[in-house]
This record gives sequence, C-alpha cells and structure tokens, in this order.
Amino acid sequence: MKNTRAQSNYFSTAIWVILVLLTMMTVYADTVGLSGQHVMLTVLLIAMIKSQLIANYFMGLSKTRLLWRGIMFSYFAIVGGLIALAYLMGAG
Repeated sequence: MKNTRAQSNYFSTAIWVILVLLTMMTVYADTVGLSGQHVMLTVLLIAMIKSQLIANYFMGLSKTRLLWRGIMFSYFAIVGGLIALAYLMGAG
C-alpha cells in the first residue's frame, strides 16, 4: 500500500521549492539591476504564476469545482493585466 500522505508532503515540498526558485529569479533580476519592459512583464508573469500555485495547492483550490478556480484565475489575470497596462501606458 502506498503512503499517500508522504506523496502529498513531497508534492507540497516540490511546489514550495518552485515558489522559492521563482522568488529567487525576481530577486536576482533586481540585484543585477535589470530593467525595461521585458523584465517587468517577466517579473509580473512570475508573480501571476506564483499566485496561481499558491491558490491551487496551498489554499486547496485544486480540489474544488472549476468555478472557484476560474474565479481566482480571472482575478489574477485581470489584476495582472491592469498592472501591465498601467505600466506600459506610463512607459510609453
């Protein structure tokens, strides 16, 4: 018989490691002084990916109906899109 709790712990740890690596990528971009529209959009995309991972796996939305996952995804997409739009309008 397989130990599903141990598998769940490994999966949660893997998601956490991915979140840490994505965070380190954004910190690295700031540390070396990267700038510009491409960098901002990349950092914003990373933030949106991280928020979706947190919502799905640490808030437990991966086990809910599609409606609730869709609501959270829509929220992240709308907020991220508005931030990107505001930045691009201000930069142009």
